[in-house]
Amino acid sequence: MAQNGGQGGPPREWSPSSWRTKPIKQVVAYDSPSAVTSALTKLSSLPPIVTPTEIVKLKASLRDAALGKAFLLQGGDCAELFSYCADGPIDSKIKLLLQMSLVLIWGANKPVIRIGRMAGQFAKPRSSPTEMINGKEIPSFRGDILNGFDTNERTPDPDRLVAAYFHSATTLNYVRAQLASGIADLHNPLDWGLGHVRDKELQSKYQKIVHSIADSLRFMRTVGADTAGQLQTVDLYTSHEGLVLEYEQSLTRRLRHPANYTSAKNEGGGKGWYNTSAHFLWIGDRTRQIDGAHVEYFRGIENPIGIKVGPSMQSDELVRLLDIVNPTKEIGKVTLITRYGEDKVEKMLGPHIEAIKGSGHVVVWQCDPMHGNTRSTETGIKTRHFSSIFSELSLALKIHKQHGSFLGGMHLELTGDAVTECVGGSEGLVEEDLSLNYTTYCDPRLNEKQALELAFLVAGHYREDGHGSEV
Repeated sequence: MAQNGGQGGPPREWSPSSWRTKPIKQVVAYDSPSAVTSALTKLSSLPPIVTPTEIVKLKASLRDAALGKAFLLQGGDCAELFSYCADGPIDSKIKLLLQMSLVLIWGANKPVIRIGRMAGQFAKPRSSPTEMINGKEIPSFRGDILNGFDTNERTPDPDRLVAAYFHSATTLNYVRAQLASGIADLHNPLDWGLGHVRDKELQSKYQKIVHSIADSLRFMRTVGADTAGQLQTVDLYTSHEGLVLEYEQSLTRRLRHPANYTSAKNEGGGKGWYNTSAHFLWIGDRTRQIDGAHVEYFRGIENPIGIKVGPSMQSDELVRLLDIVNPTKEIGKVTLITRYGEDKVEKMLGPHIEAIKGSGHVVVWQCDPMHGNTRSTETGIKTRHFSSIFSELSLALKIHKQHGSFLGGMHLELTGDAVTECVGGSEGLVEEDLSLNYTTYCDPRLNEKQALELAFLVAGHYREDGHGSEV
């Protein structure tokens, strides 16, 4: 399969292993090469976790988001742990994403695409391969797929690669079973308990939306329109950062395209290279080098992909990246996940929008208001302020409108648990409250109440802007 590598000259051949010819960031050093080979051989023989049909369906939905016909909600844990593979944590994330999407549908009056940062978000990039703990330098925690948070488990273990596969597959299997069993049935929206949300005003707003939907469903039943079965379940896709390329390569398979799908790469034989570890993968801000291994890998897969866009990204570099990973300019293929920080978004986003408009690429613009707004308290605890998160989202909405563009989605680190990791919001959490239930092993997450409140605020923006529906 020939593709242009983006450096001029004749097209370069691509294969799932061609990334190995490129310089790589966030490299993993294992003690036993033979153990790595054994783990990767095992992974290569295991069945796909997701299918080409699911991947292509998501890509079609993301095309709608790129054209302003849908909104992308992506959320979940910063660093998923193997221990989160349990019915309670999974149920809470499913319900929270469903609640938030219900609010966004009501506000924006358009379909919502749901993608969880789950069933595979086990790897985290780190600024340094080591850290100091109690005066001793040890390897940094890089996610359960590589090593353990416990200081005695910091040596990278290749058996964790196989364990990551089984935890991903088990999580997604449970998600599919719950959706098939009616957890998302809109005939029973009141069954979606509000859990830890205790704010009376927030509860009232949510119940108002639920009652409005219930009234609509009753009307549909009365006129005989409630027969399609489409109200009983939803699509919920999985995603993670494609950081550990050995793992991603092992789960990249040449598979037959779904019926009526024509690959933008014009491959012969009706087959293409699909990453079967997740429906959607993204390149992190630390690994997006033009001539790097991660960009080389991502340019060859059929999956829709994301690119994190931080404040150091230059406009010409961004266009070159798109030319490499999406030379055919397929709409819906690439989601640009902007993560500038509230103090930089006004300077950075407008020029990036104009550069993409001039390039001919049509992308999904998605705001990640989390990563650019992380700070540490005086005692060294990492946190984020709810007002900063909402500020970057609000500014992104405004700037897109000013440039004749539109925000196609938001990307959040969140949990369905009543954690106290981000300060602010109507709950009024302050820095002194962080110790009450601070459980993240990496970056701070919005709790259920803060995440739902954020959905209401974004939905409110759309209604005030004249794009939403009245209740």
